[in-house]
Amino acid sequence: MTGPVRRRTVLGLAGIAAAGPLWTTAAAAADTPIVKPLPPEDFTLLGTNAEMRWDSPHPVGDIVPVSRFFVRNHTATPRLDARTWRLEVSGDGLRGGPVTFTYDDLLRLPSQTITAAIECAGNGRGFFTSQQGQTVAGTAWRLGAIGVARWRGVPLATLLHRAGLARDAVDVLPEGLDADYVTGGVNLGRVRRPLPIGKALDDVLVAYEMNGEPLPPDHGFPARLVVPGWIGIASIKWLGRIQVSRTPLDSPWDTQYYRLTGPGYPAEGQLLTRQNTKSVFELPWGATLAPRREHVLRGRSWSGTGGIRRVEVSTDDGRTWRTATFTGSGRGWQRWTLRWRPEPGEHTLRARAVDRFGVVQPDVEPYNTQGYLFGAVVRHPVTVR
Repeated sequence: MTGPVRRRTVLGLAGIAAAGPLWTTAAAAADTPIVKPLPPEDFTLLGTNAEMRWDSPHPVGDIVPVSRFFVRNHTATPRLDARTWRLEVSGDGLRGGPVTFTYDDLLRLPSQTITAAIECAGNGRGFFTSQQGQTVAGTAWRLGAIGVARWRGVPLATLLHRAGLARDAVDVLPEGLDADYVTGGVNLGRVRRPLPIGKALDDVLVAYEMNGEPLPPDHGFPARLVVPGWIGIASIKWLGRIQVSRTPLDSPWDTQYYRLTGPGYPAEGQLLTRQNTKSVFELPWGATLAPRREHVLRGRSWSGTGGIRRVEVSTDDGRTWRTATFTGSGRGWQRWTLRWRPEPGEHTLRARAVDRFGVVQPDVEPYNTQGYLFGAVVRHPVTVR
């Protein structure tokens, strides 16, 4: 690689038609921050976000189709054009100057495909209030702010090494191309959050495909990060810039937000990285079931630790427990079933997972002011009549 021009465009531009749909640069529709259709039977709208409904008439398997995948936006989905999109890697953590990758460059590099979950750190936040009677800040998600997909792209490690990663680099700071986030009259700039170099070089992907197709606009086209096991904010969408540094980096998304704060935590809060363990019933809230006949209860559990060892289900509000039967591939999350022949009356269902290290979901989640990482066992009411 020689000369400044060659340095700026690593592989050159070729065959851009192979990139799939080339989304226009027009802004998203003014009346919605999300581009794709959001039928009410499939989604619950929460401001700029859309939560997947577990009681949808269109159930999902191990892989969530794009049409059902939840959306977490700080502002609005941008419409970007692959022909003009660039990813700049820069900073004193490189041995040389800035390096720019085009969309075509990404397609030419050796690729990797992974099955991984992306989950908002606030998934389950609403249960802090509805189940534990605690007031927290933020979007009142139930448990639908998660999705598992097949992601194809270039390992972030490959891009960093191609850009000339220095041996003593310690942090990378990926930044999105959505609009600046303004809250309380303060402009916090574009969404960005640092990753330690150890994680960046481990299993992080710069993805350009989702479930075998180019990324849709709402899910990060032309390219996004996928950071397995970590909270969703780490998986920056609409990736446009990566700063590499020899000193620690920060942003409002790891200093002001996405920290555990409140009683029991240090004054500066505790930084959030890895997701915790959760379980959900794929059943309407307050469902009505017929008595004295066999029902198959379905649900799924997942963990940022990378695996589920066992799932236990109670149909009597926690007095007795039975082990659920695993179904599906177990990749990304673990699907399960339990057969139940109920008597008439009001019942409370509970599901609790045990992760691969033997850690069991608790009955109560310790409080934090912003309602992150609700991992307690959820009490799901049903009526049998």
